[in-house]
Amino acid sequence: MPETSLSQLEPHWMPFTANRAFKRAPRLLVSAAGMHYTAADGRQILDGTAGLWCVNAGHAPEPIVRAIADAAARLDYAPGFQMGHPGSFELAGRLTTILPGDLDRVFFTNSGSEAVDTIAAVIVEPVAGSTGVLVPPRGYLERLRALCDRHGILLIFDEVITGFGRLGAPFAAQALGVVPDMITCAKGITNGAVPMGAVAVRRGIYDAVVETAPGGIELFHGYTYSGHPLATAAGLATLDVYRTDGLFDRAKALTPTWEEAVHSLRGLPHVVDLRNLGLMAAIELEPRAGQPGARAFDLFVDCFNRGALVRAAGETVCLSPPLIIEPGQIDELFGVVRAGLKQLA
Repeated sequence: MPETSLSQLEPHWMPFTANRAFKRAPRLLVSAAGMHYTAADGRQILDGTAGLWCVNAGHAPEPIVRAIADAAARLDYAPGFQMGHPGSFELAGRLTTILPGDLDRVFFTNSGSEAVDTIAAVIVEPVAGSTGVLVPPRGYLERLRALCDRHGILLIFDEVITGFGRLGAPFAAQALGVVPDMITCAKGITNGAVPMGAVAVRRGIYDAVVETAPGGIELFHGYTYSGHPLATAAGLATLDVYRTDGLFDRAKALTPTWEEAVHSLRGLPHVVDLRNLGLMAAIELEPRAGQPGARAFDLFVDCFNRGALVRAAGETVCLSPPLIIEPGQIDELFGVVRAGLKQLA
């Protein structure tokens, strides 16, 4: 693989990245399959973060790759305003079969960020992911549901991270036993292969908007790429893979092994807290004086150099592997983290 020069890297202003530091020592991924990325230098990198919380079925499953290629050859784009194509209707229907409670109307977006736009409600992540895998206290979500019901407020769950098997159920709402009025989701809806987000709502909300409007367009809102043909093809194929490979049940079965591995790090240098729920984990580290976030970032770089991808978020290193991870790969992943923690000491 030819080296990438600084001049080739400079034009791209990267998101959520220390641009100057990255361009001095770039970490470039050039391909992926199963549980591993291939780095530009040819090394295999064990994916401990499912890409960015999204590649739940592992990298490049053949059914998803084939579905996207077939869709691109058949229908590259279809407008979603006053028009439609069969795939978006089929995917919406399929999603309603795994959504909790009576959430049976789906509005497609292009990402989780878009899925949480035009808000008049309480919105929470059932488990706060990118802020460090913050597990809700017992009874918190139930109390929040009751408060919203008492005061006539809609409750929205942001399940961009927790949806599609991360907690051993289709959605955290089912795993934690609390049904919201709306769910926003993305990431795992297409296994990260094509950008897509969605908002699922209770029928009463849909009816309040659509059935009570005087006529014409009931909701002046939408996106050029809502329900894109390639995205819906990827979504349908992804749901098939989740079902045929039993990945939600697999995640639930792996949770005790995962939990044991997480807490095996207790007592290692600079570890101040360990958190886990389903196949999510956080390793909170003691900050360096005057250098917030530096220790976690150094651990992220050290793990990458040792052949494993983790995610630094402030003083926390987060882990969220594809649901296809094997027990031996869990041991491998935490072995790399353990070695990195000892190195930082």
